[in-house]
Amino acid sequence: MLDLHLELKPQTALKLKKVLDLHPDQETFARNVIAYQTTELKKAILNLHLDLKAFEEKCNRASADFYAQFTQGEMDDCEDYMLWAGLYEMLTENQRRLASLQ
Repeated sequence: MLDLHLELKPQTALKLKKVLDLHPDQETFARNVIAYQTTELKKAILNLHLDLKAFEEKCNRASADFYAQFTQGEMDDCEDYMLWAGLYEMLTENQRRLASLQ
């Protein structure tokens, strides 16, 4: 069993208590929270893939290849490249988070 302690403002704690009171099965509630977070991460990953695909098609290069060259200083720091690198970093972070929940 998990003994979870959250540092919440009193108003937030009261609202959370009301939500928990509506869901007496805490296991199901916790699973639903995790499922919601998993779904949100999957949607974010899909959207990031779509954004990255536009850069990949424009530059005729895979994002992973671009990012490796960019981080090694082989690419300039133009605005498009900075955005592309940021999107790729967001993708890898979201994939890491999703993997930790599955």
